[in-house]
Amino acid sequence: MASVHVSEVWSRGRRFVRVRSRVGLSRTRKSVLPAVQMTVCGVGAYAFAELVLGHRGPIFAATAGLVSLGFSREPRVRRVLEVGIGCTLGIAVGELLIQVLGHGLWQAAIILFVSIMLARFLDRGVVFTTQLGLQSLLVVLLPVPDSGPFTRSVDAVVGGVMALLITMLVPRDPRTEPRAELSSLLTEQALILRECATAVREADATTAWHALVRARGTQKSIDAMRVTLTGSTEVAALAPAYRRHRGELADLADALSAVDLALRNSRVFARRLASVINHAALSDPGAESIVAVLQDLADAVDSLAAAVGERRSDGRDRLIRRARYELGDVATRMHPRLLRIQHLEGETLVVLLRPLIVDLLESTGLSHEDARDFLPDLD
Repeated sequence: MASVHVSEVWSRGRRFVRVRSRVGLSRTRKSVLPAVQMTVCGVGAYAFAELVLGHRGPIFAATAGLVSLGFSREPRVRRVLEVGIGCTLGIAVGELLIQVLGHGLWQAAIILFVSIMLARFLDRGVVFTTQLGLQSLLVVLLPVPDSGPFTRSVDAVVGGVMALLITMLVPRDPRTEPRAELSSLLTEQALILRECATAVREADATTAWHALVRARGTQKSIDAMRVTLTGSTEVAALAPAYRRHRGELADLADALSAVDLALRNSRVFARRLASVINHAALSDPGAESIVAVLQDLADAVDSLAAAVGERRSDGRDRLIRRARYELGDVATRMHPRLLRIQHLEGETLVVLLRPLIVDLLESTGLSHEDARDFLPDLD
């Protein structure tokens, strides 16, 4: 019995190590470029301050550069500027107050407090406040360099400028993260639709409520993608290599707005579906039609998710045309009579699905009028 227990523990341990190793290797592969950028930034800022400006041991140039660039998935211009200015200002404030107050623990406490309050007055960013306070504290606690008190402020400027130059000249493709996040949102939309289909097929209102909860949970991802798009747009505006992609990022922003509306409509639909199921308001033929529509719509959304995630432009265009065709095919069936639905509550489901499909068609690049034309007129 003990040997079985030991064997099970050993097996679980091996699985854990295998999974952690696989995840770690994947994360390491994706981190090669950011690691190179940070290395060049830190060492380059240090070398410039030492060899060109003649500063001895300009450690603040390296630290300001590293902290400004950071190890985020996608360096944002605002973040680099925010952290870089925070570092530089913190060092400058610390050095200025040292000249007035001198060195010591009580001086360090006063300088740190003043730096934090100044940061809160200048900007609401938490990172900005942390960096300003930390750098001013380090200036107080570390000895003054031989080259003079304010050389550390110059070193911080060098590090921040180096980080900004790397962000502008050697950025990661600013389209990568927005495309991946939008594709993930569309995959979630497809899962919501399939969950609704299961709810109708099994006449289970609880499953419809689960779909509603899933749809509500997408709001954080939508908000996060808006932040990602803002950063990507900033990088594309400043990086010469990616300026030509600004239009593509604008298209992704439009697609996100349409998908956001589709997910909001999904919440309304799932909430109404739970009520319809509770009241047994769908006939068997009507329920079968709704299930088929939801499944076909989910398949079309999966096609759209694959299209958004496609790296090659020719393959992406082909997949978007396919998704548009599939969505349009579902849209042409969105009439209660075509779906064999007779009761008012069943008709309400069809009416709620129609704008959701229009939103998804708009996310493929169609105008609202062109997307609306796929729907049959309600008479």
